[in-house]
Amino acid sequence: MRAISNLLYQRRTLTLLLILTPPLLWFGVVYLGSLLTLLSQSVFTFDDMSMSVVTEFTSDNFANLLVPANLDIVLRTLAMACAVTLSTALIGFPMAYYMAHHASPAEKGFFYVGVMLPMWASYIVKAYAWTVLLAQGGVIYWVVNMLGLHGALQAVLAIPVIGGDSLATSNLGRFLVFTYIWLPFMVLPIQAAIERVPPNLLLASGDLGARPWQTFRTVLWPLAFPGVVAGSIFTFSLTLGDYIIPQLVGPSGLYIGSMVYTMQGTIGNMPMAAAFTCVPIVLITVYLTIARRLGAFNAL
Repeated sequence: MRAISNLLYQRRTLTLLLILTPPLLWFGVVYLGSLLTLLSQSVFTFDDMSMSVVTEFTSDNFANLLVPANLDIVLRTLAMACAVTLSTALIGFPMAYYMAHHASPAEKGFFYVGVMLPMWASYIVKAYAWTVLLAQGGVIYWVVNMLGLHGALQAVLAIPVIGGDSLATSNLGRFLVFTYIWLPFMVLPIQAAIERVPPNLLLASGDLGARPWQTFRTVLWPLAFPGVVAGSIFTFSLTLGDYIIPQLVGPSGLYIGSMVYTMQGTIGNMPMAAAFTCVPIVLITVYLTIARRLGAFNAL
């Protein structure tokens, strides 16, 4: 053992290799291997008569992604991912700023618990709970009626793209659930990025005559922006691949995640499911490339 210990001490590269080999093997064989196996199915043919996969190479699966029905699924999912990312940033930034620069230690602990507490609950339980909250006769409708805003809510639900028969069957309700579920993933990276901004810079900006909005626009926002992009990586990618919330809340209409689930689990069309899987992979790869250029990885 002493000889082995001396050998590893003298050869740090060998030590690092021995430490990293087990997790890298697991990541490479189990994770990447299963993913590549799935993606390789995208070039195979699905026989509608026998409902089975035929090992005949084809590019029709990717061509079918451009069919109006399938393209609508991709654009619908992408629009929701962008909307959720924007809303979580607008809600999370003021909260993160207060946590970083104004909250006392006790208040900061309270905010941390408040942000993290929803993440301790089951994802399925939270999604089902929101179906009750958004339903007619639920808590949200009760509050709206108490405030006399029922007419305003009905006017919003009458908007073609946003609305529906009720909040539980509208894209607005689905948007609210997504925003609630993924908000902690935006708050924490922004809070970490803002804490790295020295308070003296904000004070110096004010001393030099800058108004609060000018200080935010020219000092705070550029320095905290990598944290916003870091949080958006989570909110964007998680919304892009989610398939549970679109099934429980909102109008009929498939998302990318639910389309993959339907093709693979219900129909058994693995090639088309694999082709749809390539869409979020490509979108997230492009998004991560942009985020890396904006310095988001430094704020993770």
